[in-house]
Amino acid sequence: MTKTSGGFRTALFAGWITLGVVGFWYARLKGIPSWAALPALAAFLVEYPFYLVPAFRSVRDEFAGARLPAFLIASALLPYLVCSLGATTFAWISVVKLTALALSLGLWYRVFPARPLADIGFLALVVAVKIGRFSAPIYPVRYKGVEVGILGDLALFQIAVMVLMLERRIRETGYGFIPSRKDWRIGAVNFLYFVPIGFSLALALKAVRLSRPGDPLKLAGYFLAWLLVLTLAEEFIFRGVLQQWIEEWTWSRKAALAITSLMFGVVHLWFRGFPNWKWLLIACVLGWFCGRARNQAGSIRAAMVTHTLVITTWRAFFA
Repeated sequence: MTKTSGGFRTALFAGWITLGVVGFWYARLKGIPSWAALPALAAFLVEYPFYLVPAFRSVRDEFAGARLPAFLIASALLPYLVCSLGATTFAWISVVKLTALALSLGLWYRVFPARPLADIGFLALVVAVKIGRFSAPIYPVRYKGVEVGILGDLALFQIAVMVLMLERRIRETGYGFIPSRKDWRIGAVNFLYFVPIGFSLALALKAVRLSRPGDPLKLAGYFLAWLLVLTLAEEFIFRGVLQQWIEEWTWSRKAALAITSLMFGVVHLWFRGFPNWKWLLIACVLGWFCGRARNQAGSIRAAMVTHTLVITTWRAFFA
């Protein structure tokens, strides 16, 4: 289904319905006024089709070549323009920034050859935009509870995916939203291996502390959100792209696993205040098990399962 236009339409309509229901429920639960809730929800509904496209090869390939820059600009600008109808503030400088970001990434491999230095530069730019909170001033919060800054992160991620798949032509990495039975099994096994090592390390470093178990309903929602957004993004970049490239550059799968795990830890130096050396160590261990799951399954979706189970367990029993 993930390779067909029919699957894309099914996922699109199912997702629109789900987002609409969840969005209205959330707005009522938090008491968010319609002037803020409706533009925010509409912006997410506009972003959703763009976010889906990379996972559906037949649809994704329609935007290859000359169509790609326009697609990337639209994916960055349209959600912002809709959101600025009330949920956030419109500013021309934000339009310029979003357009510049889309073109910088979209034209990267038309300016630079597909060589290791250009590849490192591309990923460094993506990570710098994310860590530097590029989208924060573009999506200022006008009403508490309307967190629309994630729209910038979603745009950044799907732009990077489209460029890497259509321009850089990276090998298929198992990119998709739904793990297979094999992915679940391998991902869960690596999660179980991580638990005694990773959480013991986190407690020993006093990076976390035990807390009361979280609400199961909320945790289920978090699990799905993390699986379909956060861990998909991180596992694609680190295990799907970076680990694959380092394997090619070093001719060693073991070296690639070790180096990628270290780099995964390094980007967590900014987690909960820079420099967070404790989380660098913990993230290195997590990265190793996620990379191991990817190697065993031949798919980043197994790594997504490991990663999502870890952070869900963390939110459930630790603070």
